[in-house]
Amino acid sequence: MTFWTRIAGFILRNRYLVLFVIALITTFLVTQTKYIRFSYTEANLLPQDHEANIEYDKFLDIFGEEGNLVILGVKDSTIFSPEKFNAWNELVKSFDSVAQVDFTVSISDVKQLKADRKQRKFIVEDLFSETPKTKEEVDKIKTQLFEKLPFYENLLYNEDGTIQTAIYIKKDLVNTPARRDFIAEILIPKINDFEKKYNIDVRISGMPYIRTVNSQNIIDEMGIFVLGALLITAVIFFFFFRSFRATFITLLVVGVGVIWAFGFIGLFQYEITVLSALIPPLIIVIGVPNAVFLINKYQQEVKKHGNQAKSLQRVISKIGNATLMTNITTASGFATFVFVKSQLLREFGILASINIVSIFILALLIIPILYSFMPLPEKKHLNHLEKKWMSNVVAWMERMVKQQRITIYITTVVIIMLSMVGLFQIRVSGSLIEDMPKGMQFYKDIKFFEKEFGGIMPLEILIDTKKEKGVMKLSTLKKMEKLNETIETFPELSKPISVTNLVKYSKQAYYNGNPKYYQLPTSQEQSYIFAYTKNSNSNAGMLKNFVDSTGRYARITTFMKDIGTDKMDIIQDRLNAVIKKQFPDDKFNVSMTGKALVFLKGTNYLIKNLVISLTLAIILISIFMAWMFRSAQMILISLIPNMLPLLITAGLMGFFGIPIKPSTILVFSIAFGISVDDTIHFLAKYRQELLANNWKIKPAVYSALRETGVSMFYTSIVLFFGFLVFTISSFGGTIALGGLVSVTLLLAMISNLLLLPSLLLSFEKKIANKKVLKETNFKILPPKEDK
Repeated sequence: MTFWTRIAGFILRNRYLVLFVIALITTFLVTQTKYIRFSYTEANLLPQDHEANIEYDKFLDIFGEEGNLVILGVKDSTIFSPEKFNAWNELVKSFDSVAQVDFTVSISDVKQLKADRKQRKFIVEDLFSETPKTKEEVDKIKTQLFEKLPFYENLLYNEDGTIQTAIYIKKDLVNTPARRDFIAEILIPKINDFEKKYNIDVRISGMPYIRTVNSQNIIDEMGIFVLGALLITAVIFFFFFRSFRATFITLLVVGVGVIWAFGFIGLFQYEITVLSALIPPLIIVIGVPNAVFLINKYQQEVKKHGNQAKSLQRVISKIGNATLMTNITTASGFATFVFVKSQLLREFGILASINIVSIFILALLIIPILYSFMPLPEKKHLNHLEKKWMSNVVAWMERMVKQQRITIYITTVVIIMLSMVGLFQIRVSGSLIEDMPKGMQFYKDIKFFEKEFGGIMPLEILIDTKKEKGVMKLSTLKKMEKLNETIETFPELSKPISVTNLVKYSKQAYYNGNPKYYQLPTSQEQSYIFAYTKNSNSNAGMLKNFVDSTGRYARITTFMKDIGTDKMDIIQDRLNAVIKKQFPDDKFNVSMTGKALVFLKGTNYLIKNLVISLTLAIILISIFMAWMFRSAQMILISLIPNMLPLLITAGLMGFFGIPIKPSTILVFSIAFGISVDDTIHFLAKYRQELLANNWKIKPAVYSALRETGVSMFYTSIVLFFGFLVFTISSFGGTIALGGLVSVTLLLAMISNLLLLPSLLLSFEKKIANKKVLKETNFKILPPKEDK
């Protein structure tokens, strides 16, 4: 009695115990779902000890969280009517009393810096102290702000008359659920009420707002994906099997699998991210093919001899082993992410591999047990096994392999050449907002702020002068100003904000507020202007945002547009050239950082990890094939049909301008891990047929093609439409992921049913012999059994 026969006997003899254990585990995992957390920060694609993360953490230690700014913008001339102007200022002030808000900055908060000649110090006065009642009063305030206070340009207004307001969320709350509560329950309702009452379009942006709305989209879409995957796979399954019973059993299996998937996320206390949100629908899409193989085999056995006990035993013993191997290879493809240093990918790899093995176990246990309680399938439920159109498809494939092998090879070579052309056109792109839903209002608002103010994603430059009070030396300020001027030459970056803005404002104030003096002081002016500064505490509050308490560190803040890694690399190179020239290493340490830059660097890091994980997956599959067939030629023959679809997909990405980015980077590992399943099923059946046909290659290949062709076709169609569900997403990256994986798996099926048998017929004479097979201890399928 073989191992799998004993397993089958145990499962069928202990049906109630097995179901009880499954129910117990399911109940436990349901209790773990309460620990599911949603991500409140951007995905950190880099390991914690990466240089970019170290620099970013250093910046946070000195200046605190930089992603706590929510921006409100209005481009409407009617905002400067007394009623709307005052209503706008009151709206902004109302946020000051909210628990999550640190402070707000709007036109009503504008301070004018003035020189007190008697006390030789600067004083601060409000731009206006009384509520304006007439249009003339509002216009006077507007003129004063727009024409006399360049310090606030690009902070509170731009030259086109657009105004913006800053709401700073408390730094210790910005990455907690409190941020979501403020955005969803306070900010958005208040803005909506204001828009409705005054007929003004208010734009909202800033990283806290974007992350909140984006996270909610992920949550909403996860439910849509699960329901969509269940619905489409159920419809396709029923179309193939024409059995409500089989469809119900399949849905029950994947339904329990989805519960387990959510349970494992809670058990490991991982956050729901763009990647982990894909796990539940992924389990549905991968779980249904398991059911296809098991139920198809059961119905074949019932049709063959009508003995239910023998049919169920053979389902477990014959298909169980082969399906285990295919699920292990799929899980291995995902498990390779465990070895990379990116926490995001590691969590995805752990969850995916555990859940893939789990869905296999659930299918192997639940399907035979439930069928054991049911009567034998009726004749109408078995009719699909003799579908004429399916027989015609298999006959066509057999005919192609027999008669058109040269055509298959020529087509393969042409496709490889074209794919290589596309491969070299692939570009790399990393952006925090590139994949966000283009049709959503918050994305349109991002583009609004990019156009009006130069962007919303902060890019920080940290300057370490290596000594206390080194920042306020005139020589240092001049170096910073040179860097500021370089930043202003880039259309992709906003006007920079730094301590130099405040120093220039101090000089303007010293010269009675004349805007033409908004510039750095000369060495002669420095002493008496800085003397005013020392005697004054009026600008200390402003200063702390740009310089640390010791005066050693300064920051230059600019905001980036939605740019990819290629443009960012050019910008970095030019800025680094200026930094190197202006800030010698022996006197300064200067680093560029910020969430957006860390994310861009993370994209490049992910590409390296993709190569590592894909290489590991290929090595694992190669080892498995070597163990299975003890033949170097067979490794090559088995890998070519699976590498070809990946190459075609890469070519398509190049031709259609789909970039390599965090969301599409998984396509290759996912597709390779799944597509190799068909190869294993085919080669397992081929090996069995070799034994049955006394090592005659042709009969073995054609017989394997006829036997596995139907199941491979069914599973590939299920996988194709299952992954196609992801194309209903509003996220560009998820759409690309779903579409590309679907196409790749369809190509893999064609490759495994045409190219693989052709290669076997052409090149396998050297290894299809008794010696090889006798040396192989591994038996993926037992020999054919009689009725």
